[in-house]
Amino acid sequence: MSLCQTTIKNYKKFGVVLIKNIISKKWIETLAKGIEKNFKNPSQYKCVYEELNGKEVFYDDYCNWQKISEYKDFIFNSNIAKVASELMQSKKVNLFHEHVLIKEPGSTKRTPWHQDQPYYCVDGKDNCSLWIPLDKIIKEICPEFVKFSHTWNKQYLPTKFFGHSYEKKDDGLENVPDISANVENYDIASWDLMPGDLIAFNFSIIHGAPGNLSPNRRRAFSVRFVGDDATFAKRKGEVSPPFPEVKLNHGDKMNSPSFPEIKI
Repeated sequence: MSLCQTTIKNYKKFGVVLIKNIISKKWIETLAKGIEKNFKNPSQYKCVYEELNGKEVFYDDYCNWQKISEYKDFIFNSNIAKVASELMQSKKVNLFHEHVLIKEPGSTKRTPWHQDQPYYCVDGKDNCSLWIPLDKIIKEICPEFVKFSHTWNKQYLPTKFFGHSYEKKDDGLENVPDISANVENYDIASWDLMPGDLIAFNFSIIHGAPGNLSPNRRRAFSVRFVGDDATFAKRKGEVSPPFPEVKLNHGDKMNSPSFPEIKI
């Protein structure tokens, strides 16, 4: 499962890259079982962003890998961490967390343009989110990424997906630019996807996603890794996920049972 040099270079250059047909059917089926188990018994972090006719149509959950064996099996035994290592060009790979997002058919709510890193308790440029679809996804409902925005050297104010900022926030951060009103000014990437594909992106890239007006579910399993230069960050504002159990100091290496190192 070694990546070509062009893929690695494009990841560094653009902040996002599509990798086709890299995850086997076996692992997609494993993740699907895990997701079913997850939402039959969600964690305290499950959030519903949209309902339609009394049914949840946009919802998520995260930080369940320790209780859902299918997630843990995939993260530690599928070589997915090796993909992250090659993209980050990092010798050390620590799991940050996993995140499952589902948009059912009929969801109209847009995932707002945002940048992940200010939400996270981690600093550094060696990081990677791997967004893995479990369903066929047409370009019109695929997440969208502002290429090169990871190089702007800015951190933007986190907002909840409901559209408002956190109560505890860092007033020194500016709002994300209004990408939707000025799309002609940005190089925006999105794709048609099949199960087995993945989108890899840097924590600092600006991205968002349309609603789901297709007839298919839009299930996605995201797994996030950090590398050699990653350190624990204490933010002025609220962080998500919160990791209340982690007792690291600002600037510490990400060495914690919550962020296990994965041997490549």
